Amino acid sequence: MRRARNLVKIFGLITLVFISEVSLSQDYERVDASILLYPERFDSVEGLSRFISRDFTTEEDKVRAIYTWIILNVEYEPDEYKKFNFKFKNYRERNSKEEKTREAVIKRTLKKGIAVCEGYAMLFEKLCELQGISNYLVRGDIKSNFDDIGRPFKKSHMWNVAVIDSIPYLFDPTWGAGKYNGKFIKEPTYFYYKTKPELFFKTHYPSMFEDAFIDGIVSREVFSSMPLVIQEQLESSQVELPINGMLRADAYIDSIPFIISNCDTKEVSYLFRGKKYPVKNKETKDGRLHFSIPLQLGMKNLLIYFDDQPALGYRIK
Repeated sequence: MRRARNLVKIFGLITLVFISEVSLSQDYERVDASILLYPERFDSVEGLSRFISRDFTTEEDKVRAIYTWIILNVEYEPDEYKKFNFKFKNYRERNSKEEKTREAVIKRTLKKGIAVCEGYAMLFEKLCELQGISNYLVRGDIKSNFDDIGRPFKKSHMWNVAVIDSIPYLFDPTWGAGKYNGKFIKEPTYFYYKTKPELFFKTHYPSMFEDAFIDGIVSREVFSSMPLVIQEQLESSQVELPINGMLRADAYIDSIPFIISNCDTKEVSYLFRGKKYPVKNKETKDGRLHFSIPLQLGMKNLLIYFDDQPALGYRIK
């Protein structure tokens, strides 16, 4: 893990602008199609690793294969938290128990095809390790629903950093596999594969801030106070007003003004009591989208849509 972090520090300043998907000459379709032919279950992580070693040679293809197999074959199951005992009496016992737990989590994830974030992330980490790819686990907090706005920081999630061709990238195979809303909804996506740091940071705050890979420093308190930025390609920095996700109703007279930069959305609407209402007063000035939403009596959560897709979320007090 320390070796991987050193590599990250050494190469972290390398700009990614000069590296395109074309120059990398990646054939993701071939990798993804190959993984579809793999077994859905394995008795050991070494067994899956041997398949990957047989079929792929480059770091890029191997990491793509690892991520793809996991998001296609592992379902999120919150009851898995109850399967392992993370209590310990001292640090020596903790270190021993953590390694044994890691091995057990990985084995169960492979054989049962179910896991929580630890299972996804630890399996990704172990497979990269077996392929000789520098990587490490990242613990931190996430922002995914209205209740996350304004709450204290907590280590509630785990994701990955892998170093491909000397450059660190962010991955979250848990979120890449789908969604959980009372039950698992399988929706494999590559949005969380080598995600742009500015987009990843909207929802992921690492315990060690250097693992965010973004310019400047954003405190945990500021991250907590930020609104939900839901639209995939919309960055937090584009939301110029309001920048706080917790809005006080008494700070506004009859409506809440919004300013979003570099936004070419054609339609804006908002949700109130289960019904969508169109915003008719929007206009674009100097490349910035301006609009306002009327305050409604009893409005506690404000969900804003761009072109009929969820884009922003705020809480109202």
